[in-house]
Amino acid sequence: MTPNVNEELQLLRAEIAAAAARLIAEDGADYNTAKRKAAKQILGDTQPPLNLLPDNAQIEAEVRIYQSLFHADTQPARLFRLRTLAVDIMEGLERFQPFLTGSVLNGTAGPHDDIHLQLFADSAKEVEIFLLNRNLQIDISETPHFKGPRHGMVETVSFMWHKEGVHAALYELDDLRGAVKTRGDGKLARADIAAVRALLVNSTHPPSTP
Repeated sequence: MTPNVNEELQLLRAEIAAAAARLIAEDGADYNTAKRKAAKQILGDTQPPLNLLPDNAQIEAEVRIYQSLFHADTQPARLFRLRTLAVDIMEGLERFQPFLTGSVLNGTAGPHDDIHLQLFADSAKEVEIFLLNRNLQIDISETPHFKGPRHGMVETVSFMWHKEGVHAALYELDDLRGAVKTRGDGKLARADIAAVRALLVNSTHPPSTP
C-alpha cells in the first residue's frame, strides 16, 4: 500500500469517526449503529472494507472532542449527575458486586446516555426479585457478554431511577475473575463503587445546568 493510499484511508477513517461521534452525542446512537450510519453517510451504499472503519477507541476520542466543542457548558454537570446516581444505585445493589461501565464511566455521557452496570449473582432471578421487591418496574432484554460473542448473551434488566435509565447486565459469579481488567488503551473497562466515588471526589463539581 502506497503512502498516499494509506493517508487517504486514515483521513476517511477519521471522517467516519467524527460523523459517528456526532450521531452518538446528538442522537444517542450506540457505537455500532453510529459507525454503520456514518460510513453510509460518507461512502453511500458502498460496502466499506473492515480496515476502513474506525475502532471504538477512535470514535470515543472524537466524542470527547465533540462534547468539548459543542456541550462544554452542560456536559460536565450531566456527567456528574449520572455518576452520582450511579454510586447511589451501586450502593443499593452492593450485594451483587456492581461495576459501572460505558459512557458514564469513560466520561463521554451526554443527554441521551443511560447508566450501564454489570452485576454478579448466583442467578439472574435473584436480582430480578430483589428489584421487584423494591417496587421497581423492570424490563428484561439481552446484552453481549463482555468476554466476546463466543460466550453468548447475558440477561439485562432495565429500570428507571430518579428519571434516568439504568441497564444492568446480569453475570454469573464465576465471571468476576475476568471483570477487573483494563482496556486495550489502558483505561478501565469497568469500575467498582470505590473507583466511581473516587471519580466524583477528584472532579470539580460542575455548575448547575440552566
